[in-house]
Amino acid sequence: MEKSQIVIYHNPRCSKSRSACDLIAGRALEADIIDYLKTPPSREELRALLDKLGMKASELVRRGENVYQEHYAGKTLDEGEWLDALCQHPILIERPIVVCGDRAVVGRPPEKVLALIESAL
Repeated sequence: MEKSQIVIYHNPRCSKSRSACDLIAGRALEADIIDYLKTPPSREELRALLDKLGMKASELVRRGENVYQEHYAGKTLDEGEWLDALCQHPILIERPIVVCGDRAVVGRPPEKVLALIESAL
């Protein structure tokens, strides 16, 4: 599998995100690792990720984050508004997101990453 075929949207401070990177490296695979807090996905990239995940923007939101509690808790947002919120505050994006070809998973639990990679081999 070529490096460009696996992309990890990664937060180095997150243990689940580090586990996903370790699982891929442990299988002698390489991946493009994107620290999405430093290089957030654009609205279009986020929409494409959600399509690959088969999720709505609201399902990708980390509701335990302070930003969520301060700005979004108790509010009803539509898909476009959630996309805007995720772009404005990338800390709200659930992590890690691992993309392999035209499919993606949120690596929680990390075994989901294994299933995705093994299905692509």
